[in-house]
Amino acid sequence: MAILRTSEIRTMSLEERADELDTLKNELIRERALTSAGGAPDNPGRIGEIRRTIARIKTIQHELNEI
Repeated sequence: MAILRTSEIRTMSLEERADELDTLKNELIRERALTSAGGAPDNPGRIGEIRRTIARIKTIQHELNEI
């Protein structure tokens, strides 16, 4: 999954943003579990990328008073 730009997130519907947020949170859990189990992640920068995308979605939700 590619990172989402702010403009892409703003064009999503409320349900799409919520679904994307859930998907990203699950992916972050999987990546962290792999790392904590001693495995080497395929893409070491992916965890930070996921965290930033989650923060973007939450920020836009807050701006639009969707929380």
